[in-house]
Amino acid sequence: MWQYQILETGFFYADGGAMFGAIPKRAWSRKYPSDEQNGCVLAMNCLLVWNNEKVVLLDTGVGNKDVGKLSYYRFFDTENITDLVRKQGFEPEQITDVVLSHLHFDHCGGCTYKDEKGNLKITFPNANHWVSASQWNNYLHPNALEKDSFRLQDVMPVKEAGLLQLVDTDIELYPGFNISLYDGHTAGQLVVSFISEKEQTVLFPSDVIPTKAHLSNEWISAYDTHPLKSLAAKIKIKKETESKNTCMVFYHDAYHPRITRINPKE
Repeated sequence: MWQYQILETGFFYADGGAMFGAIPKRAWSRKYPSDEQNGCVLAMNCLLVWNNEKVVLLDTGVGNKDVGKLSYYRFFDTENITDLVRKQGFEPEQITDVVLSHLHFDHCGGCTYKDEKGNLKITFPNANHWVSASQWNNYLHPNALEKDSFRLQDVMPVKEAGLLQLVDTDIELYPGFNISLYDGHTAGQLVVSFISEKEQTVLFPSDVIPTKAHLSNEWISAYDTHPLKSLAAKIKIKKETESKNTCMVFYHDAYHPRITRINPKE
């Protein structure tokens, strides 16, 4: 059984039209608010998961290096992820694994940081960093739609240190802790599920279902590179969880980071 804690690493703004794609604003605005510029506040809710032997981090947020270059997204209230980890009683060196859902900068930027001299350092130096093989290939050879979402400084030092582990099929990483592959938002996104100490399945779908509002099947972000694959992935996740006692943690939902009951008809 696993214990877990949501780590709120910060917030940013994304255009509502982009977040909800073909869905009219009069529909999505009833479920997710926006400001006068049509900006929706998105969270970066990472997840710390641990048992007596392992301490696993799911995604790392945008980090604190060169965030000023991402001013379009208006990041605010960002937290140092190592401080958040320490608040849970762990040192960065105790993290055994980092599972990266995908390699867009808002999910993996915290894998590295710059020291006082401007040198890149690995945030969790003893952790295996798990990424799908197809996402890694996409990271090295990005398509035109995603090239601005990848930064080599975020994960390349991890690779060079021999800490990168590639996944090419669904695996049980540890007893009661599973990693599954999904396409749609980006190639080979990793979705994690595990059994909590309350004997409940906890699901971390990341950008397959970024907010509670995106539980509706056709509510698909314009950021998704293959919308029909996103639709299939979402339906699959909901079907697999409808008969289980499942809690879902949303990476980007600033208002409902976690729900404990999933309505398959939503």
